[in-house]
Amino acid sequence: RVDEWTDVDRKRVMNDIITTMFNKKFMEELFKPQDLYSKKALRTVYDRLAHASIMRLNQASMDKLYDLMTMAFKYQVLLCPRPRDILLVTFNHLDAIKDFISDAPGILNQVDETFRRLIETYNCLSDGEFQLIRQTLLIFFQDMHIRVSIFLKDKVQNSNGRFVLPISGPVPWGTEVPGLIRIFNHKGVEVKRAEFTTAGNYVTPQREGSFELYGDRVLKLGTNMYSVTRPVETHMSGSSKNLASQAKENIAPNPLAKEELNFLARLLGGLDIQKPAGGETGFRLNLFTTDEEEEHAAQTRPEELSYKVINIEATQEPGRRAELSRILGELEVEEPRPDSAEKGEDLLALMDGL
Repeated sequence: RVDEWTDVDRKRVMNDIITTMFNKKFMEELFKPQDLYSKKALRTVYDRLAHASIMRLNQASMDKLYDLMTMAFKYQVLLCPRPRDILLVTFNHLDAIKDFISDAPGILNQVDETFRRLIETYNCLSDGEFQLIRQTLLIFFQDMHIRVSIFLKDKVQNSNGRFVLPISGPVPWGTEVPGLIRIFNHKGVEVKRAEFTTAGNYVTPQREGSFELYGDRVLKLGTNMYSVTRPVETHMSGSSKNLASQAKENIAPNPLAKEELNFLARLLGGLDIQKPAGGETGFRLNLFTTDEEEEHAAQTRPEELSYKVINIEATQEPGRRAELSRILGELEVEEPRPDSAEKGEDLLALMDGL
């Protein structure tokens, strides 16, 4: 409700979450070379980041927020004109984050440090390496076809949850507008030209987006997708419901599970979760129009997609369990509504499969 959500609350929540997200130790773990980890691990880290402030979301709102985030990012990666532009999308994300904390120089320095690290790490990669990154990300998201109202209204997503690739607009930087075939002889000399009609209306981009700390990114993917205020709904498409039965990951023993557990322990060890001070109970954020809608969404969502339990098989070494328990104890957060059994679960409960 408006009377419970003030500008001060909004600024405090954003500052807390961004401070946690760009924590130095957390960033160090993210930048270490590593294999892509599972959807369960991603969801666990995302839950902790979303609850890094006094704001709390229940299971249904958390699911909705996560669905929106994953589908928006999939859309951005899928529609990148060229693989290298994934970096421009990331820079658009960071530019927007910097706007949120423009009056907090300490947090701004954290974000700028990550910005510089991204430039240092990724600017030197080849186009082939960026293509590998893009394909890896798309494989990760390929079975997720959740419908989002803003994408459906803008006709960039079909009713089955699949995105629509544009056949018009600017071509990737460094390429030519299609419509011309050039034939060369064995000496590399052009000997013949032929033109053909294309189905789309293509144009040459005016300039390349900036890959520096400051500059015009040109690419709009990754910027605010809300031109006007409108609600965003996420719906399970038919194909997604069929895939729900396939979403039970990590049930069979995984030879990489031990490494993933160690990664999660290190990663979460860098997250500084804010506990409400004193008698402050925090406030709950509901992403649905009413509490009734939220409760209905929680009841109708497939059990496999609620990410309540992370099943990770690992050795029962006392030292590792003690260290993980210590880290997870530090991450425990209080819920403002203790009457709900689902709320207030700490990560140890989520990782019941140990």
